[in-house]
Amino acid sequence: MASAANANLTAVRETMDVLLEISRLLNTGLDMESLSICVRLCEQGINPEALSSVIKELRKASESLKTSENCTG
Repeated sequence: MASAANANLTAVRETMDVLLEISRLLNTGLDMESLSICVRLCEQGINPEALSSVIKELRKASESLKTSENCTG
């Protein structure tokens, strides 16, 4: 039982490592934690394209906020 669980855990880690490398090659800007959250959301049925749109909008809003803080600060 324990060896099967260890094999599964190893497979999950290897999969996440591959996904992280693909993410880096595509310049997504996602770190391991963010990528892991995105994967879990997709596994729960969230539409990947919608998730991508939300991430892009959040980045735009964050950048806009940073820009406005720099102008007023």
